[in-house]
Amino acid sequence: MSKYVVTNPATGVKGSSFPLTTDDEVTDAIGAADRAHSELRGTSVAERAALMQRVADLHTERREHLAELIVREMGKPLEQALGEVDFAADIYSYYATHGEAFLADEPIELLGGEGSAFIRNASLGVLLGIMPWNFPYYQVARFAGPNLVLGNTILLKHASQCPESAAAIEQIFTDAGFPAGAYRNLYASNAQIADIIIPDPRVCGVSLTGSEGAGAAVAEVAGRNLKKVVLELGGSDPFILLSTDNLEEAVDAAVDARLDNSGQSCNAAKRFIVIDGLYDAFLELFTAKITGNVPADPTSPDTTLGPLSSVGAAENLEEQLQRAEAQGATVAARGSRKGAFFSPTVLTGVSPHSDAYREEFFGPVAAIYRVQNEAEAVQVANDIPYGLGSYLFTTDPEQALRVADQIEAGMVFINGSLLDGAELPFGGVKRSGFGRELGRFGIAEFANKKLIRILK
Repeated sequence: MSKYVVTNPATGVKGSSFPLTTDDEVTDAIGAADRAHSELRGTSVAERAALMQRVADLHTERREHLAELIVREMGKPLEQALGEVDFAADIYSYYATHGEAFLADEPIELLGGEGSAFIRNASLGVLLGIMPWNFPYYQVARFAGPNLVLGNTILLKHASQCPESAAAIEQIFTDAGFPAGAYRNLYASNAQIADIIIPDPRVCGVSLTGSEGAGAAVAEVAGRNLKKVVLELGGSDPFILLSTDNLEEAVDAAVDARLDNSGQSCNAAKRFIVIDGLYDAFLELFTAKITGNVPADPTSPDTTLGPLSSVGAAENLEEQLQRAEAQGATVAARGSRKGAFFSPTVLTGVSPHSDAYREEFFGPVAAIYRVQNEAEAVQVANDIPYGLGSYLFTTDPEQALRVADQIEAGMVFINGSLLDGAELPFGGVKRSGFGRELGRFGIAEFANKKLIRILK
C-alpha cells in the first residue's frame, strides 16, 4: 500500500492514495529529465524566464484550488494557504524577471597578460529536490524557480502527505510549456532516493528541506557519490528583546513569529530571550495574546491557528512538553490537545541541562528566558546546535548591528517578524544546514561558474 495518502488532520478523514513510483518509472524519469536538460540548455535565459512567468501566472489563476489542497493535506489555515500560493507565484515571477541579470556574464579584470576573461553561468543538469509538508508550494518554488531559469531540470520528491499538491505543481509546469521531463513529480521511496536516484551519474545535485536526520542521511549518500548538496534543516530561532518603545507591538511581532503556519515553520521564533527589566511585562502580555489564539477549523477564513499536520505530530509535541516539565520547566500557560489540534503553550524556567533547552518544538509552544544583559542574551541565543534565523528587538541602532554580528545564524531580522521575501537569501549555519535559497544567491547554488579565458 502506498504511503502517499491524504489524511485531513482536522477531521481524520482519509482521502486519495497514490501508488509509489516504480523503479522503472524512476529510471525513465531520470532519462526524461536528462533529455529535457539537453533541450533547455539550447534555449536562452529569456525563453526560460518567459516559461517561468507563465508558471507564476498559473499559480495566481489557480490559487483557490491550490490552497484548498494543502488545507486538506496538512491543515494550513485557508488565508495562510492562499498567502503561500501567492508567495510561490512571487518567487517564480522574481526569477523570471531577474534571471537574465543574475546569469549575465561576469567579466574578470586580469592582473596581467593580453586578452580577456569572464565567468559564464551554466546549468549542471538533473537535480533532485526533497521537500517537506509544511510549505508545499513555497518550498518547491524556491528550489525549482531559479534552477529551471538557469537551465537545470527537476526531479521532485514531495512529502508523503502532500501527493495532490505535488501533482498539481507538476501539472502547472507542464501547462506552462516546459519540455517533457523538465519537472517531474515522483512518489518515490527513501530506498529509491538512496539506491537509484542520487547514485545515477545523470543526477548532479540534491536539495533537501527537512529534518536534521533526513539531511544527514541524504548528505551521506550524496557525499559517497560526489554530488553537490543544499540543506535547509531544523531551527530553534531566538527572539531577543533588549529594549522597545512599544511593548505591545513587540509582543504582537513575537506572537506572529511563533504562530505562523500553526507554529510549524523552521524559521519561526521559538525561544524568547527577554532583558530582565521587560521580562515580567512581556511574559504577562505575551501569554495573554498567544493563548487568545484558539485552534479552529482551517477551512474558515477567520482561522489563524489550525491543527498540526497530523495526530502523530501533535502526540510528539505533547511528549516533548511532558518531558520538559519532568526535567524542571514551568508551564506558565498550558495548552490542550484534541486530535491534531494543539493549543498554545508557554514554558518558563527551561534549564540548560534539559532536553527542551536545545531541541526544536514544531508547534505552538514558546519558551521564555530572562537575561540580565546583552552578553547573556547572545550567549543564550547561540547555545543551541541550530543556526537558521533570529529576531532582535532594540531601540539602539548600534546595539542592533553589534548583536546581529554576534548571533550565530544565517539570518537576522531586526525590529520585525514575518519579513521574508523572494529577494532575501534564506539559509542557515551549524546543524541548520548549508547553502542558500532565494535572492541572487539561490540561482547560483547549482550553477557551473564556468571560466572562459580568451587570449586573442
